[in-house]
Amino acid sequence: MRLVIKVGTSTLAHSTGKLNIRRVEELCKVLSDLKNAGHEIVLVSSGAIGMGVGKLNLAARPDDMPTKQAAAAVGQCELMYVYDKLFSGYGHVVAQILITGDDIEDSGRRGHFVNTMERLLSLGALPVINENDTVATAEISVGDNDTLAAIVAANVGADLLILLTDIDGLYSADPKRDCSAHLIEEVEDVTDEIISLAGGAGSALGTGGMATKIHAAGLCTRAGIDMIIANGSNPSILYDLIEGRGVCTRFRGVKR
Repeated sequence: MRLVIKVGTSTLAHSTGKLNIRRVEELCKVLSDLKNAGHEIVLVSSGAIGMGVGKLNLAARPDDMPTKQAAAAVGQCELMYVYDKLFSGYGHVVAQILITGDDIEDSGRRGHFVNTMERLLSLGALPVINENDTVATAEISVGDNDTLAAIVAANVGADLLILLTDIDGLYSADPKRDCSAHLIEEVEDVTDEIISLAGGAGSALGTGGMATKIHAAGLCTRAGIDMIIANGSNPSILYDLIEGRGVCTRFRGVKR
């Protein structure tokens, strides 16, 4: 299978912004094992700004664009250093790709992106993709890595997109406020009712939240690709998810 796996800041880092070492090590171990089993892996990784916040000892995620971009520049170096070190330990080569909205919307640049991805995968590399937060502004940004992951999945013809986050999936209501809320295990169609369940923004260090994940599900399923939202606190769940098991919400791709 060709798998696109997106990990959010809340999965990669502690609330301090510092790297969650145990979890990231386990993630890289599982992804390496999946590659060894013959799967093609594309990793869409958040965390650059969050890790930059920790590395620069900032009190919180910055609000102004220059500081966000400075934090991203510092954090992206740290992020790729960690990925390169950990994946190399399991015999896998990583490749960094940083893109903006322009790279997707311009047909020529999108074509170059797709060609590069196909060649990297054919060479056995593991592409690690993030938005280019050091230069992206409101006019050229994709906006969040859930959407970016869906766009990547559609463009590379993925078999499955998995979003690893800090919740088991989409609930019928906010489980933190409503004890009767239940996990919705399967969604056949991203309707207005499903969209209304999305709620607000994500963590203090991230930009996502359920709303961006539902938006990503719409993009992904319209491209005929299944998408899963699952809890990334135990990366070993990936084994179950690609076999059609495990606690999650699965959005079914539209069959044409």
